[in-house]
Amino acid sequence: MSTVQINKKVPDFSADSTGEQTFKLSACKGKNLVIYFYPKDSTPGCTREGQDFRDNHNKFKRNKAIVVGVSRDSIKSHENFKAKQEFPFELLSDPDEKLCRLFDVIKEKNMYGRKVMGIERSTFLIDSTGKLRREWRKVAVDGHVEEVLEAVRELNRS
Repeated sequence: MSTVQINKKVPDFSADSTGEQTFKLSACKGKNLVIYFYPKDSTPGCTREGQDFRDNHNKFKRNKAIVVGVSRDSIKSHENFKAKQEFPFELLSDPDEKLCRLFDVIKEKNMYGRKVMGIERSTFLIDSTGKLRREWRKVAVDGHVEEVLEAVRELNRS
């Protein structure tokens, strides 16, 4: 399977989601989609990133954007993480790494001196027609959500 490319249509996909739902990209037609990939539920950086998206969620909604988070964690883990942090958006479970591979976010990482394959923190902005408009890779959490929100606003202006 090929990977997503800027200004190209993202192939339709579906994934198990919190709230006992199946998320489908095609169901987002007419709205912008912010999809952020993070390594693991309830870890410090991932919690801060999720909280930033949570705290700005109404601004994304006002700008006609849906936010979803993705990791390889189980739905049960996602439901606990979402409830504890009061996330107003859904989390998608990708245990088989199908979405991670489509968006090319599985990278070799160094964990305590060992090389492991894991999710590289990344965010993607898909426009209302299903085209990938922006991508952020190797994301640093501080200031990231504000940058994504500004890109959504820019997209709405164009």
